[in-house]
Amino acid sequence: MNKTIIVGGVAGGATAAARLRRLDESAEIVLFERGGYISFANCGLPYYIGGRIAERGKLLLQTPESFRRRFNVDVRVNAEVISIERAAKTVSVKHTLTGEEYTESYDKLILSPGGAPVRPPVEGFDLPGVFTLRSIEDADRIKAHIQRNQPKSAVIAGGGNIGVEMAENLRRAGLSVSIVELSGQVLASLDYDMACDIHRHLEQNDVRLYLNNEIRKVSERAGGLRAHLRDERLDADLMILAVGVTPDSKLARDAGLDINERGGIVTDRHMRASDEHIYAVGDAVETTDFVTGIKSLIPLASPANKQARVAADNICGVPSEYDGSQGSVILKAFDMTAAATGVNEKTAKRLGLNYDKAFLWLPSHAGYYPGGAEMSIKVIYERDGGKILGAQIVGFDGVDKRCDAFAIAIRAGMTAYDLTWLELCYAPPYSSAKDPVNIAGYVIENLLEGRVKQFHWHDADGLPRDGSVNLLDVRTASEAADGGIEGFVNIPLDSLRDHVEELDKTKPAYIYCHSGTRSYIAARILSQNGFDAYNLSGGYRLYRGATGRFLES
Repeated sequence: MNKTIIVGGVAGGATAAARLRRLDESAEIVLFERGGYISFANCGLPYYIGGRIAERGKLLLQTPESFRRRFNVDVRVNAEVISIERAAKTVSVKHTLTGEEYTESYDKLILSPGGAPVRPPVEGFDLPGVFTLRSIEDADRIKAHIQRNQPKSAVIAGGGNIGVEMAENLRRAGLSVSIVELSGQVLASLDYDMACDIHRHLEQNDVRLYLNNEIRKVSERAGGLRAHLRDERLDADLMILAVGVTPDSKLARDAGLDINERGGIVTDRHMRASDEHIYAVGDAVETTDFVTGIKSLIPLASPANKQARVAADNICGVPSEYDGSQGSVILKAFDMTAAATGVNEKTAKRLGLNYDKAFLWLPSHAGYYPGGAEMSIKVIYERDGGKILGAQIVGFDGVDKRCDAFAIAIRAGMTAYDLTWLELCYAPPYSSAKDPVNIAGYVIENLLEGRVKQFHWHDADGLPRDGSVNLLDVRTASEAADGGIEGFVNIPLDSLRDHVEELDKTKPAYIYCHSGTRSYIAARILSQNGFDAYNLSGGYRLYRGATGRFLES
């Protein structure tokens, strides 16, 4: 009978234990968890703090007792594995409540230690009232602080997923909230031009953003804390550190296992570490980016589950390989949704990929059916052949299923041409006969085939205003009266043909409308009349948002 020890629960360890048991009823399985809970919904913690999830018990997916009954796993909570003796194939275990230490032998070992919240060496980050959020115990401490002290204000250090989710939920709990983010945007999985919609929505929900800023010190004040920024001071009754996670790989490092320069445990495609008897899964491991093939750290629940299954399969003699993570993420920011999969433009540019991009602004379902809302879509694709490399979507209804479709397309190696042929479910309450995913394929196909040329929001201000190019705004006159891009002449699309002869065909034509749809039609009209025509991808709406020139509600 083989004996497998698993270090750590939650997504990686608990999944591995369950899979091992389903494959081998006779195996001896011991799971050590240094905390008090082996399987809990850590992605639900912000919503518990904000009261959206009212019952704490709803977060507990399995208790040690229920896991033992269902899977016959020897679960030991409050038990921290403090060292590994690889030659002897034993681990040393310390009971975190009693201090008792003992050793346990193994045939195979699975490490699933997860990630630890980053706590930068900033003065005051260790003060009472400054919290991180990673575990049930963390959530309990924050919840108790709110109930006991009735705070009125909070500062969140970090604008990643946890930071934005906590902003929403602390607002829900009645606090005024500020986010301080070192970079120029929240949500690093998005590009800046896509994050702008989230910035505006957060501010509309009374979350103050301090971008390109940092907390340099935290001090105590009467009744609370004071965050010292570069040029400002923010008073708060509560502070959340959400600046990221780092691999919790000390145990593996101390055991002499291979660790990469960012602290990730190095494994092969079977999730085997640099010891044939030891496997590692989850947030602490180095993984391969599915799109680029580059080694990376992608601390997400879905990859952790899949890696755990691969490790368990191989321990039980089932050949299985993990072929990489593509970083598919989704986030709720009040009633807005942001989702991304594959590479973003920042990554594509940094790696020197031969890519292009397309922006779309499309309704979530048929326009004549009530309740729809537009979504902003950005697709990254290869210039040669149109292979889909990444997608980002920000909007309200229907964001999740469209991003899931792009995620499948990336996993399947599909091109923009393939997107045009996808037969997706359609009824007016859910979509349009030409789904936004299909339309993305059509747009990119037109670009690849040279039927249309494009320019982007960051190109518009740099175009010459000396008369050497045609600059056209094909929105309606009433739209143009509300504001537009400086130097562009308004000729509404429906009257464009009447004015073609007034334009100089020897000069390129740069055209925009609100979303990029009407200006695409205008570009087709002009190109077939001898013009070198360019369409503003994403239209004035994207330009306005990315440049901060909001002239409409």
